[in-house]
Amino acid sequence: MKWCRFEVGGRAAFGIVEGDEVVAVEGSPFETWAPTGRRHALARVTLLVPVIPQNFYAVGLNYRGHIEWAAQRHHLKVAVPAQPDVGYRSPNALVPAGADIVIPGDSPGPVEFEGELVAVVGRRAKHLAEDEALGCLLGYTLGNDVSERAWQQSDRTLWRAKNTDTFKPMGPVIETDLDPMTQRIRVRLNGRLVSEYDTGAMIFGVRQYIARMTRYLTLHPGDVIWFGCDGPTEPALQAGDLVEVENDAIGVLRSRVVPAA
Repeated sequence: MKWCRFEVGGRAAFGIVEGDEVVAVEGSPFETWAPTGRRHALARVTLLVPVIPQNFYAVGLNYRGHIEWAAQRHHLKVAVPAQPDVGYRSPNALVPAGADIVIPGDSPGPVEFEGELVAVVGRRAKHLAEDEALGCLLGYTLGNDVSERAWQQSDRTLWRAKNTDTFKPMGPVIETDLDPMTQRIRVRLNGRLVSEYDTGAMIFGVRQYIARMTRYLTLHPGDVIWFGCDGPTEPALQAGDLVEVENDAIGVLRSRVVPAA
């Protein structure tokens, strides 16, 4: 099942994507819901960020290829983590599929893409074992962890580098039926394939992260967890670029890069 959040006629609602249509529902996938019978052509609605999370978690270093590339390319002192470690992002940076990525005028650059698998929590979860961890999830979507690398090195908390407005495109839908450890993620820049990797290469898998996280904190419905990317994340984004994060099950997260007004 593919869940979306959409707007039509000035009203926002959750819906289920069926082919080229959206079936509107009353309620939400995180509580109770029922189909309304109203159908809309997918091409005639505006897709919104599929969920606005209470907590926005991000795994920064979860693929060896990306760690090795970042250390060499950006002269960063990074090591392979010994255990699952989680960071935080801000929902203010979220934008839906189709929205622009806006690069601030004072950005030294480079600004780079990071196409990632995103897990969406479906129910409250605490103290989960690895073998039950996936049961708390509603499904999965895609994210582009846009990163300003100069700020990433200069700002102690990464507050600009990762959380500038529009730096976190997410969507287009939440797919409920997939294996998170067997997915292929692709990134295209202006139609050219620039990144492709398998989620099975994660240093720590989705189950391990959720089990470790729920040992210390409570996951809530609508929370999201971004699971990092593999390999190089270049060339740098430039104004006018079209960047697309793709997965066969979820779809395409498409964004245009523009300069700040």
